[in-house]
Amino acid sequence: MTELLGAVVRLRPTTLRDVPALAAIRATPEVRARWRGSEDLESEIRADLAHAGTNSFTIFEGERIVGMIQWHSEDEPDYRHAGMDLFLDPAVHGRGVGTDAIRTLACHLVDDLHYHRLVIDPAADNAAAIRCYEKVGFKPVGIMRQYERGADGAWHDGLLMDLLAAELVR
Repeated sequence: MTELLGAVVRLRPTTLRDVPALAAIRATPEVRARWRGSEDLESEIRADLAHAGTNSFTIFEGERIVGMIQWHSEDEPDYRHAGMDLFLDPAVHGRGVGTDAIRTLACHLVDDLHYHRLVIDPAADNAAAIRCYEKVGFKPVGIMRQYERGADGAWHDGLLMDLLAAELVR
């Protein structure tokens, strides 16, 4: 993987030295509410990095680590597409950092890796994330009922969104 430059972010392949900073971001209440996990967040992030099917980039604003963005692919020729996910430091929410990170990775996946379709699946009640993804061109496909278990132990709906290469808002 190569480093990717956006308008305000730099995406660098995630390394083990990034793990403590990323775990600190994952531990913030705002991120923890959306990215549940065990108490050992550093181990979880290291496991993500070791997972062969997931590609992770650390998101930088200037020289500061502000989050992580990941992508995975379905490479069966008749169903080929890529999926994305990210988390951001709440200190940069509302400043366009997430939109730029999503757009930067989407351009890489479409232009360099030739994916014709991308998907992302925010929680159905995560209005800020949904607006962010719509700015890049993602469109709602439908509600995935009882898609993920929340911190409260109850099942919550997700929203499947997709983007076709021609719809990417550059």
